[in-house]
Amino acid sequence: MKTLSTAILQKFTIVGIILCLLTPSTTVAQEIPQYTQFMFNPYLFNPAIAGTLNHYQVRANNRNQWVGINDAPFSVSASIYGPFTKYDMGWGAYITNDVTGPTAKTNFMGTYAYNMMLTDDIRVSGGISFGMMLYRLDGTKLKLGEEADPVYDPAIINSTKTLVTPDASIGFYLYSTSFNVGLSAHQLFGQRLKFYPKPIEPNRLKQHIMLSGGYWLSLNRNMEIETSLLLKYMFGNPMQVEVNGKFTYLQKDYNVWSGLSVRYKDAIAIMVGFTWQKKYMIGYSFDWSLLGIRKYNSGSHEVMFGYNFDKLK
Repeated sequence: MKTLSTAILQKFTIVGIILCLLTPSTTVAQEIPQYTQFMFNPYLFNPAIAGTLNHYQVRANNRNQWVGINDAPFSVSASIYGPFTKYDMGWGAYITNDVTGPTAKTNFMGTYAYNMMLTDDIRVSGGISFGMMLYRLDGTKLKLGEEADPVYDPAIINSTKTLVTPDASIGFYLYSTSFNVGLSAHQLFGQRLKFYPKPIEPNRLKQHIMLSGGYWLSLNRNMEIETSLLLKYMFGNPMQVEVNGKFTYLQKDYNVWSGLSVRYKDAIAIMVGFTWQKKYMIGYSFDWSLLGIRKYNSGSHEVMFGYNFDKLK
């Protein structure tokens, strides 16, 4: 069975390398939050992960991007997910809030997932998240130029508007004790957000596709290496590639880890973290931008907190 796992991993690695080589150099902003430490909370990016572990876990993330620039992106999230006791199913819920300039997006999502065994050491899971999205536009931060359109009252343009709309994502996840491969789609409805009457056209949210993969390697009883790859594609825009590597030092009561993250032609980040008694977690990452904007900011900071409950299965 290890031979089959290795073959699957090799094929995935080859595909990932090809996609990296073919990825355009242009960087385009995504419509969903960016988290450098995604490997510690992959559930946010793939609902199929709910229920794949034998315990519940809670995660919280706080990210300040491009510190020093006014109205730079700011993201926070909190999630909980885990398995049903008697069935090969899982559930979860999360809330995210992502603020960029005049816009802010808040999601309240619930998840159901079902997993089943393919071989002795490989399982597959499918999941769906459904909930509500609150999209806000702060008109006081909009620049209308020297002469505003006489069709509109400035009081209307400069007001804060909020739209409430349903949202959904779906995902699939193939995993074993040493590797995983995931595929997910987000903002499935492609909502049209209409803040103002014509002639201002409504904004349409774009669907996002994410392909992920990870591999664990135990060096000895006290050392472990984990690698992960995340490919993010927003319809009509270039693909974004993220690669993470993490080294963990294992002890009976605690684990300490450090790692490196690279977003292709976008940023490089370092990660450090600590786990106490296999329950309490804290992680920190710092990003250096590779773009021209690096001249005007002092980097991006991200903090992650986590708690793992006792095993159920």
